[in-house]
Amino acid sequence: MKKWKTTSMTVLPFKYKYDKTEKAFTGYYSFLEKLILDEGAIKICDVGGGANPSLSPKFIEKHGLDYTVLDISADELKKAPDVYRKVQADIGDPNLIIDGEYYDLVFSRMLAEHVKRGYDFHNNILKMLSPNGVAFHFFPTLFALPFLVNYLLPERVAYELINVLQPKIRLKEGNKAKFPAYYSWCFGPLAHQIGRFEKLGYQVEEYWGFYGHDGYYGRLKLLLKLHQHTSNYLVKHPIPWLTDFAYVILRKKAITETC
Repeated sequence: MKKWKTTSMTVLPFKYKYDKTEKAFTGYYSFLEKLILDEGAIKICDVGGGANPSLSPKFIEKHGLDYTVLDISADELKKAPDVYRKVQADIGDPNLIIDGEYYDLVFSRMLAEHVKRGYDFHNNILKMLSPNGVAFHFFPTLFALPFLVNYLLPERVAYELINVLQPKIRLKEGNKAKFPAYYSWCFGPLAHQIGRFEKLGYQVEEYWGFYGHDGYYGRLKLLLKLHQHTSNYLVKHPIPWLTDFAYVILRKKAITETC
């Protein structure tokens, strides 16, 4: 049974944790695989997987998974191996028609921030889930400084700034290192964020906040050291408003009939 844990700000009736961002990235695939096995999930949808689905054909075959990749880009889907079932659709379309295909688990990685309306994104996924189904999302959060700047600046200015701060990335025509980002419903474990999910029809089961975005300071060594010190402090003394990335696990609430 999960225990209630407290912070200086609130009491949360679910499992939550704070850690360094590097662990979110290095541990993502093992976390996803464990979630699938723990849930006993068979029908799975990788939203935004495009040309690079998160799970390998070997893992899918080993565990007998029925695995679908959903993406807005038909061109990206064509690049993925044919072993995957592919669906071309816009998960952020408020008029998206769910054709009766229900999933035990729907997940996304670095997609939520690129959807204009978080409500439509999460509502469409809720409709795709089978009763008691689970959604898992990994996304950057406001109000981390680089993402706040990315959100506020015009696209071309943001492109140039990334090129300055991250010299290894060169944003040429056709390069997809930088997509338009909206950050709708992309926050750490804040009360209003949790309330949104619950009002929509989810039960929040886990919410992990991660601190650190070291890669943005490739040419700013002093600022990098200050940022690392601050991130280490926040892991021990978390402030949900200042997370850089998050994992969230949401379960579709059971529908109860009333007379």
